[in-house]
Amino acid sequence: MNYQEAMKYMEKVGTYGIVPGLDSIRELCRRLGDPQNDLKFVHIAGTNGKGSTLAYISSILQAAGYRVGKYISPVIIEYCEKIQIGKQKITHKDLCEGLEIIKKHCDAMVSDGFHHPTPFEIETALAFWYFREKQCDIVVLETGMGGREDATNLITTTQVAVLASIGMDHMKFLGNSLEEIAAHKTGICKPGCQVVSMRQKEAAQKVVEQTAAELGCILTIADVANAKHVKYGLKKQTFDYGNYKKLEITLAGKFQIANAVLAVEAVQALEKCGYEIKETAIRKGLKETVWNGRLQILEEHPLFIVDGAHNEDAAAKLADSIEFYFTNKRIIYIMGMLKDKEVDRVIALTEKYADQILTVTPPDNPRAMHAYDLATEVAKVHPNVTAVDSLEEAVELSHLLAGRDDVILCFGSLSYLGRILKLMEKRQTAGNKRKGSGENGRSEESTGSNKAFTGRNRGGYR
Repeated sequence: MNYQEAMKYMEKVGTYGIVPGLDSIRELCRRLGDPQNDLKFVHIAGTNGKGSTLAYISSILQAAGYRVGKYISPVIIEYCEKIQIGKQKITHKDLCEGLEIIKKHCDAMVSDGFHHPTPFEIETALAFWYFREKQCDIVVLETGMGGREDATNLITTTQVAVLASIGMDHMKFLGNSLEEIAAHKTGICKPGCQVVSMRQKEAAQKVVEQTAAELGCILTIADVANAKHVKYGLKKQTFDYGNYKKLEITLAGKFQIANAVLAVEAVQALEKCGYEIKETAIRKGLKETVWNGRLQILEEHPLFIVDGAHNEDAAAKLADSIEFYFTNKRIIYIMGMLKDKEVDRVIALTEKYADQILTVTPPDNPRAMHAYDLATEVAKVHPNVTAVDSLEEAVELSHLLAGRDDVILCFGSLSYLGRILKLMEKRQTAGNKRKGSGENGRSEESTGSNKAFTGRNRGGYR
């Protein structure tokens, strides 16, 4: 199996969709020799902030000298990002070797009357296999959708269960109330393990406290209100927390202070489990943390930012950051969403800050909301919206609309932000070549007809 064959195989098994429950992953891992039992875990669940928190914790542990496995969902740029050790993605060779082994077991399972494992179950088993093969000291593991019935929850050797911000998302599978969703998320807590939770909304907080008490877990609340002398910025943010003074992070967004506080409490909980993590490692790890797609600056003039705000909770945090960082700035949105997300709530929370909204269809995703349909929804509350035919067109058109001091904000589904990153890199490379050859001025490349949809317009682009 080569890499192309491996990707075709994963595309084929993608037809099996989402099947909550642990029966298939349990049987698959049993046939692999239960690699997860030979590993130690920091397990992270939540609605928003899981990825950033994982990035902080992993970076700190790496700075402390540990061999750290990372399991991430979803990815931004390429498939191999899902499974990493330190800063290195799984190689194509190791990916193919692992998938060949797993495919044989999956085929045997079907012959024996079991359901075929889903893509996420296969990827999770692959991660366990790979981290054991590479003898990781500890694995920082991000859940996929929920917690209790998430494939990652097969593990029994959790050192610290971490609960990021819990909000409304995936209601089809997790329930229609915050209490129901929190019950799924807190399912990662194991009897007697350390539990570290962000200060949650009241309904979710009660579930967290009750779950920890029932399981005999030591619960620590990471409350961002205890962060003092906070200095916000797009490129650097500093804060005091407990005995640590002037901790520094480079991820932007007011909400990142809360994620960093959660990570600090998580590694302190790990110290209680016997891990040695000095203050120098905490400082170095926080400062060196990099995480794509979270209020990430790709260009400065105009300011081009990408963010994965795709549900109500994340949209509220994004709106808060827009108000704080971009007051009195002219803002142009590139917006793409999935059909099964809270599209109306995301629009309601963010539309008022935009001068112009360009809608796109996230490519290669069966759950993608068509740009025209999204524009139709936006037009109900915003008079200046245009559906565009491609991501390339959206990037080009946004630059034609934006002045040097304006802001272009691309957000929504994480599934297409990787393509935007690559398009911006290509654009900047082309710009550097033009500068080198003495060319001036903006690109005059055609922006297309935009016949699909144009909302009511205040004299802007039509």
